[in-house]
Amino acid sequence: MKRLLFVWHSRTGHTRQMAEAALRGARDPAIAGVECLVRDALEATPEDVCAADALLLGTPENFGYMSGALKMFFERIYHPCLERTQGLPYGLFIRAGNDGRGALASIERIVTGLRWRRVAAPVILAGDFDPARLAECEELGQTLAAGLEAGVF
Repeated sequence: MKRLLFVWHSRTGHTRQMAEAALRGARDPAIAGVECLVRDALEATPEDVCAADALLLGTPENFGYMSGALKMFFERIYHPCLERTQGLPYGLFIRAGNDGRGALASIERIVTGLRWRRVAAPVILAGDFDPARLAECEELGQTLAAGLEAGVF
């Protein structure tokens, strides 16, 4: 059984809706053999990351940066996971009131240091929240889970 770890944080609920949509996609009944583990960024551990076959990260953009909770996640797991998770496939979703570029750039700098491998384009829902765009998050979750199941990642 492959393990897809969801690590995300939300204060207003929009990023939570994105995470729930991605989880729906990952749990598509047509996908078998993939276990989804969900952790708030404040609770995820290095052991969670090391036991995962892929990650799906989610954050709001706060002040042009990732959430403080996701940054704390990276600070907590960086050194314990550095040598053990190289090449780990990941995907990313961002809820941005602005354009999301600052959050994306800050996360990309860290995952580059971890030597993780982005396997899908990030989903950035910027501006006014449009629930119709949650389908993009669902597709992202489905893509990661299906890729794990097929051994693509």
